Amino acid sequence: MRVVIAGGHGKIAQLTHRELAGRGDTAVGLIRNPDHAAALRAAGAQPVVADLEHVGADELAAHLEGADAVLFAAGAGPGSGAARKDTVDRAGAVLLADAARRADVRRYLLLSSMGVEGEPPAGTDEVFAAYLRAKKAAEDDLTGRDLDWTILRPGRLTDDAPTGRITLARHAPAGAVTRTDVARVLVALLHHPHSAGAILELVGGNTPIADAVAAVDRR
Repeated sequence: MRVVIAGGHGKIAQLTHRELAGRGDTAVGLIRNPDHAAALRAAGAQPVVADLEHVGADELAAHLEGADAVLFAAGAGPGSGAARKDTVDRAGAVLLADAARRADVRRYLLLSSMGVEGEPPAGTDEVFAAYLRAKKAAEDDLTGRDLDWTILRPGRLTDDAPTGRITLARHAPAGAVTRTDVARVLVALLHHPHSAGAILELVGGNTPIADAVAAVDRR
């Protein structure tokens, strides 16, 4: 499988590159900073410079030619303001979907977040509230498209050692999950086409990843 990952230099993206390369798939990472290319190569991915805030859909589609799937794992990141939560976390995901349609790539995984349903609670930090709204807007755009989409909403992310055991459900209890386990779930979902059309929340749990993903189409 050839998978193009937007936000290719992010922590989860780099872990996903390694997981894909480890099973013989081809990972292509979209990055805006050419200085990050070496890190992607070290993770087993092919770097492609494409700034989602400045590239057009047709140009981006050219980078998706021959792909079997795309994964949106981009984000404005810590320190960015509310405006960039919209231009990256929402508009970037929309742009990738537009490009995927142009390139005839039907499989689309969106890395979202738990907590996006409903308005952020009163007192929520303004920038974090903007992030949650941007993620939900990206989800709403994607679910209205004729694509084979899957939306994954992980809980609080940690850099702890992976456990390989998770809770994966339409609604999961609040909790944490390791970034490596998230990457492994993303790869498993890519290889499980029956997960198309599912919105899934993810936290650590007791079920092996393979079993949890295999059960998605039975819900």
